[in-house]
Amino acid sequence: MPGVLVRHVSTGSARRLKVGARSVLSAIGKAPVAGPVAVGRLGLAGDEQADLNVHGGLDKAVYAYPAVHYAFWQAQRRERGVSLFDEELPPGFMGENLTVDGPLEHEVFVGDELHFPDCVLRVTAPREPCFKFPAVMGFAEAGRAMALAGCCGYYLAVDRSGSIVAGQQATLVPGRRSLSIAQSFAAKFARHSR
Repeated sequence: MPGVLVRHVSTGSARRLKVGARSVLSAIGKAPVAGPVAVGRLGLAGDEQADLNVHGGLDKAVYAYPAVHYAFWQAQRRERGVSLFDEELPPGFMGENLTVDGPLEHEVFVGDELHFPDCVLRVTAPREPCFKFPAVMGFAEAGRAMALAGCCGYYLAVDRSGSIVAGQQATLVPGRRSLSIAQSFAAKFARHSR
């Protein structure tokens, strides 16, 4: 089984985000935190979610995103002219709490567990891009690009509270392995595109 290395642990507060002509509350803007961060049943200490219908709660307490996907998003933004200097996207840009080197969406399954030295997180669901995601990415087709590429990342429930810090490694402990995150995401997108 592949292991997981946490590159960055990020948190953020709910703030106003301009989406077209509207101003909406969003907590997608995350920034890396130095040192250990407490992990409770509802997520990381100091982290907020603005819309608990789609983010947060017991089953979506922590959001992990594979760092390898950042190159895809930089290329997408460069092709559309929204990246002025082809700058690197900062950790947490995707709204993730954990930027990871580790299993991709087709390698991780609903029910798999990530055993960190001081906490246990369980894979629950893929992230689905909401209407705020294109505004943050800077182009209208961002949600569709995520769906087509399958680079959605995955939500985690907290099975054992503790703490987590950048640089830690986790062991992936397989669950039943009947539904991968990639399969779940593809099924959800197919349902929405009908």
